[in-house]
Formats: sequence, C-alpha cells, structure tokens
Amino acid sequence: MSKQKDKEQRMNEKRRLMFKQLQQKIGIFFTNEKLLIQAFTHSSYVNEHRKRPHEDNERLEFLGDAVLELTISQYLFQHFPHMSEGELTKLRAAIVCEPSLVKFANDLVFGQLVLLGKGEEMTGGRMRPSLLADVFEAFIGALYLDQGMDAVIRFLEQTIFPKINEGAFSHVMDYKSQLQELVQRDGNGVIEYTILQEKGPAHNKEFVSRVSLNGKEFGVGVGKSKKEAEQKAAQMALQKLKKLANE
Repeated sequence: MSKQKDKEQRMNEKRRLMFKQLQQKIGIFFTNEKLLIQAFTHSSYVNEHRKRPHEDNERLEFLGDAVLELTISQYLFQHFPHMSEGELTKLRAAIVCEPSLVKFANDLVFGQLVLLGKGEEMTGGRMRPSLLADVFEAFIGALYLDQGMDAVIRFLEQTIFPKINEGAFSHVMDYKSQLQELVQRDGNGVIEYTILQEKGPAHNKEFVSRVSLNGKEFGVGVGKSKKEAEQKAAQMALQKLKKLANE
C-alpha cells in the first residue's frame, strides 16, 4: 500500500469514529449513514475526488434551510403566544442567521467532520462561517430525510430550543411589551418598574430593576442600562406568570 493510500485509510477510519461519536453525543443514529456523510461533504472534495454529481451537501442544505425555518417557526408560535407576527419574524431571523448557525455548528464541533478539498483546506475553509452554517443546515436536511420531522425536533430540543428559553436571543425580544399584553388580556392589574440599585463607575454602570404587579414583586433584572434591566425583569415575570398559569 502506498503512503498516500495508507494516509487516506487512516483519515477515513478517524472520520468514521468521529461520525460515530457525534451520533452517540446527540443520541440520534442514522439509518442511512451515507446521508450523514453527504451532509458534511463540501463541493471542493467532490470535485477533487471525481465522484458522481450531487454527492456534496448543497441540495441537503437547501432542504435543511426550509426544515429549520419551519421547525423554529412552529416552536416560536407555540411558546410565545403574546408575540406579534413582526416580533416572531425578527426573533426567527436572529435564530437562523449565519452567526447563530455557526455557533450551533461549533458547539457540536462540526468543522472537524467536514470533507474538504485540499485547496479549500489550505485556505482555512474548515472554519469559514458560511461553510459551517451550510453544514448545519445540510445536517438538518439529512436528518429530516433519514428519520423525519420528529427526529429534527428532538435534535433541536437539545441544541437550539434551550438557548431560546435561556434568553440567548433576548436582544431581539421585547419582554416588556409581551408582559403588558399578557396583563391587559387577563385583566390582572397594574405593572410598575422600579430601579432598585445603580452601581459601578460612570463608564461601566449596572442597574437592578424590579417589576411589580399590583404591588407584588414578580421579577428582578440586572443590566448595563435601565432598559436592559427592565427587560430582564419582565422576562422573569413572564416566566413566573406562565408557570402559575400551568399549575
């Protein structure tokens, strides 16, 4: 066996092990592993290895983009009933934008699994944001074809939905408006925001805000501005009210 073939065999074995570890990590095992490998196959690799057409991940990326948008839309529609259409659109856009998809891909170390041509590898393609975002969408497309929408949702329940709930995209969410709409709809009374504390030097201040409903505290938030502190307090109040409503 030539040194080149020996090297390629070792690389293939290493890659098979990494794909196995990925499936173990997410608890989802592909029935058709060719789909999984295709999701990570860049067009530069296909061009260099002269394989059949359509074995790269571009078609899977096209499908995954649509599946991801639908599943995210459904989740937001169900879990944020007080958001307007415009707010839902803005939040979805923040979740499926390239920087967010790159973050999701990096969390799962997808970059290490990508099959690249030598030229693309040498120019740093493995860490190129657009490539990583495309791979994440292609993975979603492959998973959908292999196991259907339920498997995609289970995967997103591990990777994306918790981040939404933790407030990772709170910069595009208006919690104060949501809280106001909820209280007005249910006729629960009067909302009042109070700045409890203002600390730190002028160039790096921190504010602590409290939101009360009919004089009863429902949330406390900390932020670099009064507005941010009030938004975080409103977010806490929303979570508390939703929990009470489910009890």
